Amino acid sequence: MPKVVTFGEIMLRLAPEGYLRFTQADKLGATFGGGEANIAVSLAHFGVDAIFVTKLPNNDIGQAAVNSLRRFGVDTGKITRGGARVGIYYLEKGASQRASKVIYDRAGSSIAAASPEDFDWEAIFDGVKWFHFTGITPALGGNLPAICEQACKIAKNKDITISCDLNYRKNLWSKDSAREIMGGLMQYVDVCIANEEDASDVFGIKAANTDISGGKLNHEGYKSVAHQLKERFGFKKIAITLRGSVSASDNNWAGMLYDGENYYFSKNYAIHIIDRVGGGDSFGAGLIYSTLEGKSPQDALEFAVAASCLKHTIEGDFNLATADEVEKLSGGDGSGRVQR
Repeated sequence: MPKVVTFGEIMLRLAPEGYLRFTQADKLGATFGGGEANIAVSLAHFGVDAIFVTKLPNNDIGQAAVNSLRRFGVDTGKITRGGARVGIYYLEKGASQRASKVIYDRAGSSIAAASPEDFDWEAIFDGVKWFHFTGITPALGGNLPAICEQACKIAKNKDITISCDLNYRKNLWSKDSAREIMGGLMQYVDVCIANEEDASDVFGIKAANTDISGGKLNHEGYKSVAHQLKERFGFKKIAITLRGSVSASDNNWAGMLYDGENYYFSKNYAIHIIDRVGGGDSFGAGLIYSTLEGKSPQDALEFAVAASCLKHTIEGDFNLATADEVEKLSGGDGSGRVQR
């Protein structure tokens, strides 16, 4: 399989057991995760040569983060070591009508304090076919917007396909800052990935007659969103995840893909959520993998949505589903019967 590079922050995730609230918990479980790291792990599970690039402190916690990736077959050889700390996020999982809650403690992390000299993109991109980043990485501030642009320029010069998940996070930057910086980076992007809110929050492009809180999604509205993104930035493909939120525990889940000529919609899954963190990342990984595999647009989309559907059933940030498991689900076997 071709080499894929992802670039961003991996964080320490601290969460109460089960569905306990922060104020109830007397201990927190520790795992690792982060948008681009999640994609690298998912791709590695599909058999892709996935390379994750970041900066981590040269201490035991930084090494634990590296080990969490190596465990699942991700290439960590291009990770830069240095800086003060690993970023942390605290997760309180919601249930029924109580929403999940995330608290960040990531200021001053090693990646947020990185400099352009930390990354030799010419060497990193040697033999690489695909580069992926998200809007979270430039949102961390410092030199990261410039580092992302540097990576994109070199990737573009090497004819590497570039994908970006807009991933707007209001706790990291304002809509105005996101619009300015992401607007500049989009000129390099071939495949844009977004959810039902990102295009609106970052670029002011809204889906008509859609109520995401009430679970009402309008296909024609999302066609318009994709078309406007294409017209503004010239993307080759736009993929949008369609989440109908019934409650924190139950969602309807589907996706749309626009290739500049045709619109494709996936089947819908009614999912009962075990852990929704990383759901969008697993969609992105599924789309990257299925596109590299040469699948048709419809089949690529179905694979991506099925991969994300399975992620919602797995604890932690990482999607540990195999390509065979995803193929079975996308092919129509969603019974959940025991496999013997």
